[in-house]
Amino acid sequence: MPEPSEHTKPASQAKYSVSAGFVGLMAQLNIAVALTSYQSGRLYLLGRNLSGGLMVNEQVFQKAMGLFYRDKTLYLATLAHVYRMTNILRPNEVMDEQFTDCFIPRTAHFTGILDAHDVGVSDQGTVYFVNTRYNCIAELSDVHSFKPVWKPRFVSTLISEDRCHLNGLAMQDGAIKYASAVSKSDTIDGWRDRRADGGVIIDVQTDEIVCQGLSMPHSPRVHNDRLWVLNSGTGELGWVDLTKPADQNFTPLAFCPGFVRGLSFHGNFAFVGLSKPRYERFEGLALDDALSRRDSDPWCGLQVIDLTNGRCVEWFRIDGQVEELYDIEVLPDITCPRAFGFLTDDVLGIVTAEQAS
Repeated sequence: MPEPSEHTKPASQAKYSVSAGFVGLMAQLNIAVALTSYQSGRLYLLGRNLSGGLMVNEQVFQKAMGLFYRDKTLYLATLAHVYRMTNILRPNEVMDEQFTDCFIPRTAHFTGILDAHDVGVSDQGTVYFVNTRYNCIAELSDVHSFKPVWKPRFVSTLISEDRCHLNGLAMQDGAIKYASAVSKSDTIDGWRDRRADGGVIIDVQTDEIVCQGLSMPHSPRVHNDRLWVLNSGTGELGWVDLTKPADQNFTPLAFCPGFVRGLSFHGNFAFVGLSKPRYERFEGLALDDALSRRDSDPWCGLQVIDLTNGRCVEWFRIDGQVEELYDIEVLPDITCPRAFGFLTDDVLGIVTAEQAS
């Protein structure tokens, strides 16, 4: 791989490095990339500055988790809110002589602490999120913390106990299609004893388990009519062959050196998030042996995987105090984005008006 160039951001005491072609690939694809880290409590936006270099904009959001992007709107699940962040810049407008897009939280929906993970939005605009604390997929409620819309059949009741560690959500044709869980457990914290091979992917529309025997699966996504998933406990990106039995149909494409979590696609590329495993809680997974065989340490960042051959073609890495990411979202047709949050006063001065008709 090409030698990295480095960019340091003292605000989060993290050091960024990228492969030599990472920014060029973003330019070629005309994209930016959003990342979240619940550990650092930040939303990171990766873009290209005016000189053609890497621009990393970071904004503080408590326990930043799931992302979903569509129609110039970025949805973000956090500790106790789901935010709808709108791009306020019109075409050809530039902020501070460098930012081509600016995401402002226009709606902050308070949910309380639900351990929200993945987020998805239907074609009708309904916002769904994985409510891990209650083992269900929920939608936002104007009155209550959430409205449950689905739970796995193996969970017997709606209860405030993380039993199976439901975490992932895949949309297809504007509707919820698949969900991922670490186990089929129906007792509080039961999933922790099934981390090695208890993971499942469920067809939400039929309640059928379509893939099983996974190790802590995350981030199911449908791309080009194929179901992809990250087998986090083995460090693998792969796809599910739905023509085969559920215990034999996970097909690995690429190994990545970390606990893989966060997946987005653009064209023939997969953008895969990597985290350093929390060994005090996640030790003993197959990922440990896979790294040892390759004489490698796990790292935090993202890898861009070519879907034709499983090769890592470019990468972005974070070193320092940030060791865990949660989600990744590709932002098409964006050059240099920034965001604002509510934990600093600078957002108070951002005032815009809608054009009169």
